[in-house]
Amino acid sequence: MHTDVTTVPDRDEPGAAALVAVCADGLVLLDSDGRFRSLNPAALRLLGRPADELLGVRAPFVPAPVGPSGTRTVRWTGADGSARELRYRAAPDGTGGLAVWFSDVTDRLARQERLTAIVRAAAGVAEAGSLAGTLDAIAREIIGTAHIAAAQILAVDDPAADLQVLGMAGFGAAPDFVRRLRACREGGADIRFLEAYARGEAVVVPHRRAAIMADPAWEPLHEIMDRPDWDGFVAMPMVVRGTTVGVINAYYEPDEAPDPSSLAFLEAMAAHAAVAVDTARLVARSRSDARTAERRRLARDLHDSVVQQLFSIRMQVSALQGRLDRSDPDPARVLGAATELSAMSADALDDLRLLVREMHPAAPRGGDLVEAVRTHASEVQSRTGLRVDVVAPVDPRLGPGVADDLYRTVREALHNAVKHAGAGTVRVRIERSDGDLVVEVADDGSGTRPADPPAGLSGGLGLVSMRERAERWGGACSAGPRPDGGWTVRTVLPVAGLDEQET
Repeated sequence: MHTDVTTVPDRDEPGAAALVAVCADGLVLLDSDGRFRSLNPAALRLLGRPADELLGVRAPFVPAPVGPSGTRTVRWTGADGSARELRYRAAPDGTGGLAVWFSDVTDRLARQERLTAIVRAAAGVAEAGSLAGTLDAIAREIIGTAHIAAAQILAVDDPAADLQVLGMAGFGAAPDFVRRLRACREGGADIRFLEAYARGEAVVVPHRRAAIMADPAWEPLHEIMDRPDWDGFVAMPMVVRGTTVGVINAYYEPDEAPDPSSLAFLEAMAAHAAVAVDTARLVARSRSDARTAERRRLARDLHDSVVQQLFSIRMQVSALQGRLDRSDPDPARVLGAATELSAMSADALDDLRLLVREMHPAAPRGGDLVEAVRTHASEVQSRTGLRVDVVAPVDPRLGPGVADDLYRTVREALHNAVKHAGAGTVRVRIERSDGDLVVEVADDGSGTRPADPPAGLSGGLGLVSMRERAERWGGACSAGPRPDGGWTVRTVLPVAGLDEQET
């Protein structure tokens, strides 16, 4: 057994031996027992141990290659205790032993893991039902992928005001973090992540933990900051559309420095978090605008119906008083005025009740959409004389959230048919088609909506709200005139995940 060389020799080809010696990849020869018998300089460097510690020691490489590439991956621990991933090929060397070629793929695999984490976080931004849940997931991805002990995702609207913790991982329960941070700021603590927010650039601070734990100004947060085992610190700004909306604070494990690859990973995660924050703000603003517009619509409807009717009632009462004040009032005319007054009052009461129901519609009980639609259709038909047919060959059992949104969409479509279409019949159809749940409201009216542009869902508040309700469950809503006359509102939701769906 040759144990006194550190290069793979080739007795017949001296030139080949020289190439082996300068090769950047590791090359080793193993004896028949799988022990190192010679290694080139690159192998010694990649394995992180001197030759006298390796020669004669059993190697981690095995002879049978697996996988389509004919390679295997093995973990190796160097002298400094760091774990490395080695990818290798092995082949018989003609002497009963093995020749092994290998390279260090640790960084490549780490990048792949980080990319996977980014993709998962991006999917979370699109799918998560709440901003806090999405950003908590991103914080967990950060500490689960990189060598980071803890992470925080903070929203910053005004650096002088309190911050909002949107996501946190690695610290354990810290519900009073914001209050403690405020106390630190009031005590004059050096808040480095505010620099990242102000400059829009990453702030890297080595050995930050020691400085914080030694600073009395940070005392309110010492208990929380002392929980994870960390050392260095990075604050990465969250920027979207040119605006910084917050920061990600990353607390690195001891002996782990934030290298360029790690910073690039944090920057990508910060971009996804920024999109999530920005999207949530836009949705909140849209909902606020929708609520304001809805109040205006109800006020307009109230003015156009009840207020006008009450004004007419007041005028009729004045006229009736005038007749009664005469010395010889005509009983027939007085009775006619009183009868008309009673009818006007009944109409005003009916319109007022309709508006109250619109403001507080009864949600489907137990997710029973069909029952709720049939009940409302019957009410509309008896109140307006409009014929409303409900065709429902299926009775989907839905969670309360999706059932309520579909029910409100049907109510809005029927309201528009009564108010604008001049229709005689409306058909509500609920069915499954090609893996989708389809809810369609079609009338035989004029086929126009005065308040809506030709694009249908690009305008009117009611149609916009229908679209938003459908998109909330991964579906779509369209509206427009039918070729044979009339108007159709069609909502299509994917069936997968809707059954027993919760809000």
